[in-house]
Amino acid sequence: MGMDTKAFKRSLHHSDKYHRRGFGHEEEINELLQSEYQSNLIQEIRDNNYRLKKGNVTIRLAEAFGFCWGVERAVAIAYETRQHFPKERIWITNEIIHNPSVNQHLRDMNVGFIPVENGEKDFSVVDEGDVVILPAFGASVTEMQLLNDLGCTIVDTTCPWVSKVWNSVEKHKKKSYTSIIHGKYHHEETVATSSFAEKYLVVLNLEEAQYVANYILHGGDKEAFLEKFYQAYSPGFDPDVDLDKVGIANQTTMLKSETEQIGKLFERTMLEKYGPTEFNEHFMSFNTICDATQERQDAMLNLVKEDLSLLVVIGGFNSSNTTHLQEIGIEYGIPSYHIDGGSRIFEGNKIEHKPLGKDLETMENWLPEGEITVGITSGASTPDQAVEDVIEKILVAKNMALVS
Repeated sequence: MGMDTKAFKRSLHHSDKYHRRGFGHEEEINELLQSEYQSNLIQEIRDNNYRLKKGNVTIRLAEAFGFCWGVERAVAIAYETRQHFPKERIWITNEIIHNPSVNQHLRDMNVGFIPVENGEKDFSVVDEGDVVILPAFGASVTEMQLLNDLGCTIVDTTCPWVSKVWNSVEKHKKKSYTSIIHGKYHHEETVATSSFAEKYLVVLNLEEAQYVANYILHGGDKEAFLEKFYQAYSPGFDPDVDLDKVGIANQTTMLKSETEQIGKLFERTMLEKYGPTEFNEHFMSFNTICDATQERQDAMLNLVKEDLSLLVVIGGFNSSNTTHLQEIGIEYGIPSYHIDGGSRIFEGNKIEHKPLGKDLETMENWLPEGEITVGITSGASTPDQAVEDVIEKILVAKNMALVS
């Protein structure tokens, strides 16, 4: 039996060196955050029914985009931490969120990022008495234990939606169910979530889930299974034994529709295998899709119904929720460009963007001639300021600059 993560979390939460809230500097911090990340232009477009028309360009914003509640909260707490501990050394175990400008601001405030060597974090830089911030995605139990043992002050900005998933994983573990996690096994959030599980298997998509469901019903080649999911399961995982009872969990930023399909697939699979009387002994599921992910995906599904010439999706290239917004555009056959900010748009009608699953590439003549309608959305870790920057670049490219 692994460690009692629940008891550890409880004792950590009662420690006087552990903080899960801000430090009472909300007002000054809010002003600072507004000046750094908010945009008057974006507010105006929101107020104007999410539309902006300038000459032959119509900008159409998704009706939910950008900073989510968990991100805003994490960034605010990180800023407050610097203010509250002016002299201490402050570290963060990971990017606070997947946005280059926000992470840069923290570096400018002299917040150190734990160095990574060959994919492993090197905590030897941290001393007793240092302050360590845990990012919005959370941190693994091992990391929290290590920092606790070091005697650090821990400021935990983990998004409560992520903690909700951890709680459901704890319930799976209590009844010895294997947690099937819909996510990317190397993503910080999923690494943290799986650290609360006893037994787990991470599936990336419906296709992988179908392979697992098929194995549950018909068995198969165990070696091939373990090879296919290499690195995506708990140590000692045995598909012939450990898929007898399963619970569903997810990375909070995956495609909601896909998480739901995966849940239903395993529900049907266990029903078929064990029948309705035994079914509840073999399957558990709680809804742990975060509201913000859902709202942004729903808004995108509305946006793609409009007559758009193209779509621009703004967000970190390693941001999961941004990539899924991009997938929706592609699915509807709209030319879609994923960029991480306005600096990717160059003079001469060129853009450097990241096609789904590929490396960055440069596209010439990306904005069509004549009247165009550009749909725009942004990921949960993208400040409005970045969206404004992109809109201005598009208008300049079409000779419709905002500044007249």
